[in-house]
Formats: sequence, structure tokens, C-alpha cells
Amino acid sequence: MPTPHNSASKGDIAKTVIMPGDPLRAKFIAENYLESPVCYNEVRGMFGYTGTYKGVRISVQGSGMGMPSMGIYSWELFNEYDVKNIIRTGTAGAISDGVNLRDVIIAMSASTNSAYASQYALPGTYAPTASWEILSKAVEVAEKKNITCHVGNILSSDTFYDDADSLSQWQKMGVLGIEMETAALYMNAARSGKNALCILTVSDCPLRNLSTSAKERQTSFRDMMEIALDTAANI
Repeated sequence: MPTPHNSASKGDIAKTVIMPGDPLRAKFIAENYLESPVCYNEVRGMFGYTGTYKGVRISVQGSGMGMPSMGIYSWELFNEYDVKNIIRTGTAGAISDGVNLRDVIIAMSASTNSAYASQYALPGTYAPTASWEILSKAVEVAEKKNITCHVGNILSSDTFYDDADSLSQWQKMGVLGIEMETAALYMNAARSGKNALCILTVSDCPLRNLSTSAKERQTSFRDMMEIALDTAANI
């Protein structure tokens, strides 16, 4: 059955979904990489497509910005549409001095300043982590493509414009970069008994005042897209 946010019917969406935050990046991936893509969702402009890539049925759908939006769309995909794997393809701001513009980060774990985990009433602090099956495959794909990836911890933040200067504190703890969705995705996957991974391209370096353009973020981060697609085709 369609949901309030997704007009797809059961069976319209593949078991593995590539999930950029930007719905226009979803459209770009579908039109440039999938064979015979069919648009299954346009509700709220959150485009979703299903096609084939190297003979494997794959879907691609936007998640929107922030953990509340990711929380809605990934929960519905896992629980209403029987999706097994979600691979987020997003952008991040580099925090680590060793990570530069356009580098690829594979998020092994996602620290967060969000209260998203409070819904589970856990007697401690939960550590959102990627699914090893997908993470290890993505690293293998990147190595075969000779794409250097940074694998480690990222920060999923609830704020884009932050009143406090906290990035240097996260940097001290070895956090590679900051974005806004992955912790919610990893928690939804864990709670649903499904698999998730986040692959990011560095779009800016906030501690060094470096950035890329909006158009570059939408269409030119192909290393990340191709790692995600080749991983999806082999899991």
C-alpha cells in the first residue's frame, strides 16, 4: 500500500535502495546509470526510481535533509516496502585534517548530537553502526576502482547552522566528517533487522573554509555513486 510520503505499491521498489539526500541526485543516478528506470514516486518531490544496473534490480530514492526526514523514508522502505538494504549516498563536511574536498568517506559508525535514540528507551548510549556485509563490499569495490576512501566515524548533526563551535571537539575524537542523516538510518536499520551503509563525498571543509558548488554536489560526485551502485549489484 502507498504511504502518505510514497506512492509506490508493494513490489515497485527493489530489495536494495541507493538513497541520496537530494531527490535531484536520485533523478541523476536513475537517468545516468539505471537501465529502463521507472519513476515510482513523486510525492513531495522525493523522486524514486527502479531499474537495473549490471543486470541487478536496484532502486534509487531521495531521503530529504536531516534525521526526521531520513527517519520517515528509511523506516517506510524497511518496514512497508520490505527493502533489505539501503545505501546512503550523501555529502559531508570534512572535519579531519586528513580528509579533503571530493574525498570519499565510508561511515563505519555515526556519532550524533540528536535525541533520535531516545525513542528506544535504552539504558545507556547507543552506537549506530553500518552493516559489515555492505561496508566490507564497498571497501572492496573502492579498492578495485583505485578510489581512496576514508573509513571511520562521522557525526550526524541535527543542526546545519550551529551556534556553538563544536567541530574542533569532534575532530579531537577522530571524527572524519559531519552530515545530517546517517545515525537515523543506521538506527532504523538495526531496529528493523535490515542493512545500511553510508557513503559520502566531501563537499566542504568548514574548518578550512573550502566548499564546492550546489551543481557539483548534485551531479559530479560520481566516485561515490559508482561505489554504491557496484556494491548494490554485488550484495
